[in-house]
Amino acid sequence: MFKRVGVLGHPLRPITAEVCSEVAQTVRQRGAEAWCYTTWGAAEIRPQVAESDLIIAIGGDGSMLRAARLAAQYDVPVFGINAGHLGFLTESSLSEWDQALERLFSGMYWIETRMMIRAETWRNDSRLLVENALNDVVVSRGGASRSILVETYIDGGWTTTYNADGVIIATPTGSTAYALAVGGPILPPELANILVIPVAPHLSLDRPLVLAKGAVVELRIPDETMSEAMLTVDGENLNPLRSGDSIVVQGSEHRARFVRLRERHYFYRSLLDRLEPHEPSRRARQPYQPRRARLDALAEDMPS
Repeated sequence: MFKRVGVLGHPLRPITAEVCSEVAQTVRQRGAEAWCYTTWGAAEIRPQVAESDLIIAIGGDGSMLRAARLAAQYDVPVFGINAGHLGFLTESSLSEWDQALERLFSGMYWIETRMMIRAETWRNDSRLLVENALNDVVVSRGGASRSILVETYIDGGWTTTYNADGVIIATPTGSTAYALAVGGPILPPELANILVIPVAPHLSLDRPLVLAKGAVVELRIPDETMSEAMLTVDGENLNPLRSGDSIVVQGSEHRARFVRLRERHYFYRSLLDRLEPHEPSRRARQPYQPRRARLDALAEDMPS
């Protein structure tokens, strides 16, 4: 059972501050310690997370990504309350979080584990940055409208040089995010494969690659690249890249863990509920007449 719970509210959504306090109070009433922050950059958050059994994130998928990346370092599971738009990674709505917590503290949950990837940025022989991602690592063009060149190596061997707006390295979780928007395949979340997907490629490989478990991908900005390039991890711009820089991406030693209340086979139905157009209500279910046909009908009714 959870003995110490952290609650993180979205710093830019005012409603989450009130909900954060209410959730923390409810957790205390159920016999557990609780802390609450709505400022994600607070220096004291990391030691608090390290000493917690559960993190409750209030927000949308962006909040879940940030919370999962933070909690994964300490093997702490995350439970999401949706205060955003899509909320694909969350487990409860704002209107039902109290019922969800009741089920949670009654032990009616299971833990889902998802792969993460680790990205290292290298300049010459110096490692500049190390970041873990749950969704994706993206090398893309900066402010200029021209495409960039990205040399791509898989397991140490040159694969291709993309001439594109960018290249996405995605996890199975990220396969339903940016990668899906540019035509990538959907991977089940329990897999440990990596996707390589170009964004708007020009005269270069335009098909996504699904790599085997354990694959290592290196993206290098060749010396002849004149356009500015940018590194993005889970949607956050981290730093501009120079010619000669390389990004090495592989499976991370960390795993994101999510607390689930739904059935274990929830993934596909939940995904399609968000992608398929919803069936119209019975009241609105009337045959639609195209505008052109309506105008023609009106013209026929008008006296000559």
